[in-house]
Amino acid sequence: MVWQDLVIPIVNALFIFALIPQIYHGFKIKKKLMTIQTPMITFLGLYVLAVTFLTLNLYFSTVATLASATLWYILLLQTVIYR
Repeated sequence: MVWQDLVIPIVNALFIFALIPQIYHGFKIKKKLMTIQTPMITFLGLYVLAVTFLTLNLYFSTVATLASATLWYILLLQTVIYR
């Protein structure tokens, strides 16, 4: 295991921790909170990074990045559904 496979998941865990209140708030008030470009570009980029990490055998990084990307996908769904 390389040190990067520990640092990347830790940073992603912090990103996930920061996104949870945003997602909860979106479900609570049922309003569009951001433009569609922000979550769309972010979740697509994170999924690309997850595949990249997988090809480098950085398995912890892959899982953590997939989790973060999925939360951004939820934000995208909120943006589309709550107009």
